[in-house]
Amino acid sequence: MTPSMMAQERGEPLLQSGNGAAGGGAKGWPPPALARTVLKVLMWAVFLTWAAAIFFYPTKPAQAAFEGWMAATKQSLFGITGSIFLAFSAPILIVAALAYVYISAFPSDHIHVEKNKLKTLCFRLWTFPVLVDGPFGVVSAVEFIGIVLFIVYVVYSMTYYAVESVSLISKFGQISLTYSELLLYIIGLRFGSIGLFCMAFLFLPVSRGSVLLRLIDIPFEHATRYHVWLGHLTMALFTLHGLCYVIAWSLEGNLLGELAAWKEIGVANLPGVISLAAGLLMWVTSLHPVRKTYFELFFYTHQLYIIFVVFLAFHVGDFIFSFSAGPIFLFMLDRFLRFWQSRAKVDIISASCRPCGTVELVFSKPASLRYNALSFIFVQVRELSFLEWHPFSVSSSPMDGRYHMSILIKVLGSWTEKLRGIITDAQEQGRNGSESETGRITACMEGPYGHESPYHLMYENLILVAGGIGISPFLAILSDIIHRIEEGKPCMPKNVLVLWSVKKSNELSLLSAVDAQFISSSVSDKLHLDIQAFVTQESQPPLEEGIVGDDQKATGMFVKNGTTMSGLVGTGNNFWAGMYFAASTLGFVLAYALAQAYYVRRLNVFAWWHLGLVFVLCMAAGVALPGGLVVLLWHLSEKRKAEDDRWDAAAAAVPRAQDGEEEAEQTTNGADAADGGVSLAAVKTTRYGCRPQFEAEFAAFAEKAGGGAADVGVLVCGPPGLQASVARECRSHNLGRRGGRRRRAGAVFHFNSHSFDL
Repeated sequence: MTPSMMAQERGEPLLQSGNGAAGGGAKGWPPPALARTVLKVLMWAVFLTWAAAIFFYPTKPAQAAFEGWMAATKQSLFGITGSIFLAFSAPILIVAALAYVYISAFPSDHIHVEKNKLKTLCFRLWTFPVLVDGPFGVVSAVEFIGIVLFIVYVVYSMTYYAVESVSLISKFGQISLTYSELLLYIIGLRFGSIGLFCMAFLFLPVSRGSVLLRLIDIPFEHATRYHVWLGHLTMALFTLHGLCYVIAWSLEGNLLGELAAWKEIGVANLPGVISLAAGLLMWVTSLHPVRKTYFELFFYTHQLYIIFVVFLAFHVGDFIFSFSAGPIFLFMLDRFLRFWQSRAKVDIISASCRPCGTVELVFSKPASLRYNALSFIFVQVRELSFLEWHPFSVSSSPMDGRYHMSILIKVLGSWTEKLRGIITDAQEQGRNGSESETGRITACMEGPYGHESPYHLMYENLILVAGGIGISPFLAILSDIIHRIEEGKPCMPKNVLVLWSVKKSNELSLLSAVDAQFISSSVSDKLHLDIQAFVTQESQPPLEEGIVGDDQKATGMFVKNGTTMSGLVGTGNNFWAGMYFAASTLGFVLAYALAQAYYVRRLNVFAWWHLGLVFVLCMAAGVALPGGLVVLLWHLSEKRKAEDDRWDAAAAAVPRAQDGEEEAEQTTNGADAADGGVSLAAVKTTRYGCRPQFEAEFAAFAEKAGGGAADVGVLVCGPPGLQASVARECRSHNLGRRGGRRRRAGAVFHFNSHSFDL
């Protein structure tokens, strides 16, 4: 098969998801470089203005400016709510709108552009681990700066408010409250306002297909950590907010009466109690010991976020809720789109259980659905649970084929154990000669998500560190690199070292899941690949070591569910995703304007909780009605495109079959084998009863890679302990410390983790 036909069969994967928009290469006015710069400056200006407004909100100058802004705009149809929304929620929506323009016009799909990115200070800060131990896990320099800024914001705001509160109390005349009660009321109010601003940031990283995450290239598995950190901070502030009021009401002797109060004018207490109770349940069950042991409990209680948000709107009313409504609206957009995508029941091309106990699922996907080797997907199996979704890294490369995507699943809990049971039962029926039932695995998918930039293609020197099933994404990376070199596509890596630790030697057979099992001489001339496997719980090779690499998995179980993976994902077609955002946003604004004109003012609705309900319903209506119409059109477009792809594939298969190209391809592969090529098993070295010594391995690799002139990319996928060890070694190398002596300038190690830790 010729390289051009191989490219036609596999399809050229986009390095960044999108629809191949005109983008950076187009000529005309304005010049692409100028337009790119203008968009970046606009986005940064709007974002920094928004962040500064939040940071300086407690100060008197900011309060004076805000009061002037409200006085100038509150006479509009949208009233005070519109004024607050424009100041604190609209900016993040404007950034999102500009981001859709940016990623559509300038898809960064050129390897040479990404190589230059390695030299930038920002990128080095993202990939330099500052903290490797402690409650936050491995923390990069940029993440550390973000943590410090949030701590400074909370401490600074509360200090400013505390001083202001003492001064304010002294100005009160004769009131029925004691000094302590009044102080508790004011401090509790301030805790609540700071928590509301933190909640605005809380919803930004949890939107899986968010255009903002794509813009700054933060994969969702990293963003989840930020959501966890912000969740702890937000709930701590809200808990202190509620605790201050509970103590004050207890001092007054009217605790139960205040807890049950649902006021028409002012804050409604009972909805606040319900919202806080839902938040506390989510918070407690998300703590790592609980989440790790009782994942189902964590997952189900986290669905209480709907109660948390809706009753918060009841509690504070529309105008206070609009302080954080923008990020919540972006989350609603993402959640509604995920609902549409997850409705499709996906065909399973193959469901099999490998001898080492790992489950492999191969899903059918449309050719237009793009991903890269660092992507992951969420999987639901309805026979096991209607609510549970589990994330898995893809183990296939987009170069392996246009119409399928595979994952490897290690059996670790009850969900995976039941899944393996279904598959092994079907395989046993196949061995006995009986036909296995189809439709016994009803699978639904969300994604793919992950890095926008293919980090594994940005480095000439690459170290992949895996623990156990953490090898899955690296199988995709190896296949991607080998295929790209074979087909002459852009590919930076020239030296690749794989350090893989497993407990038992039977796990080494997972290496056979790589699509590109054979490295031709033309590839081996351009790629130096070294796979070092470490078997930690066996002191010597088993008797059957000679066949350990031959993982003869049982025949896969085919399940026809009716369709391929849906392309309705935020990381998919940029045009349709942008149209969905625009239609939903305009629909929300229109719905709220109509509600104000024909419902609120005409019927004289004044209750705060009622106005909060109207506001939330208008947000939902904007997403579900005009947004839903765009999603329907998007779905029909994807369906038509998938049908066209099937016709094209069928038409292309006829001449290939007539010309006997498949036989020619086999002959070519055989010739390559005789021409000095090697298999992946031949480049693997296995060591027993030991663990990798990262200091020695990294130093030796850096020497081979060119010493001080080399940039080395380090990707790690495994448990937190492994990530910490690798990050510590990267930091040690970069700082140049060895045994208290200053080391000479050496290679720069860029650390990046790929583990999804829920």
